[in-house]
Amino acid sequence: MYPGFPAPSDKAVRTYDELKAFMQDEVFPAEASLEGHWTSPGLEDRDPPPVLEELKAKAKQRGLWNLFLPHESGLTQLEYAPMAELMGWCLELAPEATNCSAPDTGNMELIHLVGTDEQKKQWLEPLMNGDFRSAFAMTEPAVASSDATNIETRMVRDGDEYVINGRKWWISGAADPRCQVLVVMGKTDLDAPIHRQQSMILVPMDTPGVTVVRDYPVFGRNDHHGHCLIEFTDVRVPLANLLGEEGGGFANAQARLGPGRIHHVMRALGAGERALQLMVERSTSRTAFGKTLAEQSATRERIAESRVELEAARALCHRAAYAVDSEGNKAARHLIAAAKVMVPRTVVGVIDRAIQIHGAAGISDATPLSKLYGWHRAMRLFDGPDEVHLASLGRHELTREPTFRLPQRSNP
Repeated sequence: MYPGFPAPSDKAVRTYDELKAFMQDEVFPAEASLEGHWTSPGLEDRDPPPVLEELKAKAKQRGLWNLFLPHESGLTQLEYAPMAELMGWCLELAPEATNCSAPDTGNMELIHLVGTDEQKKQWLEPLMNGDFRSAFAMTEPAVASSDATNIETRMVRDGDEYVINGRKWWISGAADPRCQVLVVMGKTDLDAPIHRQQSMILVPMDTPGVTVVRDYPVFGRNDHHGHCLIEFTDVRVPLANLLGEEGGGFANAQARLGPGRIHHVMRALGAGERALQLMVERSTSRTAFGKTLAEQSATRERIAESRVELEAARALCHRAAYAVDSEGNKAARHLIAAAKVMVPRTVVGVIDRAIQIHGAAGISDATPLSKLYGWHRAMRLFDGPDEVHLASLGRHELTREPTFRLPQRSNP
């Protein structure tokens, strides 16, 4: 019988309360400074805002650092889930301020899992300290990268080096001047079984032959960290930069993307809650046709539907997180897939209702809603599109052991 969720530890409760206070006291007040930084004349577009470094220092002082890593924080994934949700209220500041932002989190988990001692010293320790940033290069423009076996980037041994040639795109974070290393996935052996052809290699951004060609906007908005097209032309790196074993790239990707997906889902719930709060505040402060929007039944239904859907999405997210803790990433993969499908859909729906209630303000920069909508609609594509997760879930349901063996009935 399913036992239900365990109670959080005293440390988890203290950390949650500290993070909530940090959000209220430091993060939300810093949003205006962040916006002012990006719109100030005379600044390089990609220069990181000073307020972010100030927040990072304060987060470290409060013990709010690397909370996503169980071996560092002492928190389970289930305990971390509501904290990630708090961070999701301010995606531009809170995750990075606490060193819990993608793609660094997934790369840190991967290097911790399969990296050598030298790789951990050179790359993991600085990432965990927040000294620089990283990116993950798997998706390619010429193939359907929802099937990672399709990738075409080649990694060929030449003496004591690998020579890398290929093109990657939607490489998030690669436009950030603090990005110093890429985790690149490519094919090292075309004759191996299809899931053993791929490997992962650590490639410093300043390696000759690495060219950031352009950045892609998301729904017309350029994220300051960038989502880039990168070309690799005869890029040479030492054999020692191989991450894990040769031929282990596909397995590494699955190990990396599982926790990454559930963390994205956790943060998305915070964005949904922010949109719902904005919906409530707008509906109680605006009057149309002689009464507030909140007094109109259609508005109340939208608010109620949003609350019901967010609670259901949270329950699934927490169920998946508990499965990771109790059974491991592999056993939890179907619940993670279900949450990855359900939560972004739910959150996008809530944000859409909030936009509708805000009218024109909702689709402008007067509120954070348009930005939240674009990012969370994109969530239905990155880390695997809905269709891939649904196909996996469908196969699982068709093959799993039934709960009961029901008596056979004759056809009507």
